Amino acid sequence: MSNTLQRTRALAFVNQNGCCIYCDKPMWLADPVDFAAKQRITFKQARRFQCTAEHLCARKNGGSDTAANIAAACLFCNQHRHMRKAELTPEQFQFHVRKRIARGGWHP
Repeated sequence: MSNTLQRTRALAFVNQNGCCIYCDKPMWLADPVDFAAKQRITFKQARRFQCTAEHLCARKNGGSDTAANIAAACLFCNQHRHMRKAELTPEQFQFHVRKRIARGGWHP
């Protein structure tokens, strides 16, 4: 990951108060051990909450690494958005995730 993308991801993390754009759960940037202790979860569980740079418009669709196109998303949400058979917009995926959370099932 380029230094520019790392800075853009960190800026998105701060702008979003350290929460994922999709699930709105807290994430970590640098210290999974400290995060796991604070959240009272295992290190393995904490890995899912690593902050990633989410391209709102994918690079394959012409998206860039600009701040306007980068949001902070936890690793779990970012991976699951891109594993879907049918591509959803960020807004559609956010709705999907929050609906699943409301029913008690998203993060294992």
